[in-house]
Amino acid sequence: MATMTKGTTEIGYRNRNGQVVARKTDLPGNDHNQITYVLRCEQCGHEYGSNGSDIFQRRCPAHDGGATGLPVEE
Repeated sequence: MATMTKGTTEIGYRNRNGQVVARKTDLPGNDHNQITYVLRCEQCGHEYGSNGSDIFQRRCPAHDGGATGLPVEE
């Protein structure tokens, strides 16, 4: 179920599109002062990187037309 009581960058946060924060990385994001978080799609299990500031609106890039994710290899 939705975990709207958590902040958008907390592990386990689920946005309205079924994307869940799996983990934080130490990698820089591609937006001002952002770091990369790994999101996992609840529907298909695809994992990809996202700026912390984008988590609330992300859609799965594998099947839901979302933007390509950021690299997550550390």
